[in-house]
Amino acid sequence: MIKSELVTTIAEQFPHLFQRDVENIVNAILEEITDALARGNRVELRGFGAFSVRKRDARTGRNPRTGQHVEVAEKFVPFFKTGKEMRDRLNGSASK
Repeated sequence: MIKSELVTTIAEQFPHLFQRDVENIVNAILEEITDALARGNRVELRGFGAFSVRKRDARTGRNPRTGQHVEVAEKFVPFFKTGKEMRDRLNGSASK
């Protein structure tokens, strides 16, 4: 699912809201999650999962095309860990 499909689905579930308002809400939520991660904070959505930032140390990589060694700088990458409810639902063990 892409963002526009998410907006359309939510707008269909809540017909009293305009689609542009739903799009603004979705954009605001995603922007706030991104800003929190950029500040180094952890974002937890109960029943869904938690977003955090992990540091990858600098290393020596290899160009797959040429085989040459390349220095890869340290960087921070987003990490997502699913919540227990989502894992249970994905694995079919939800009892609802």
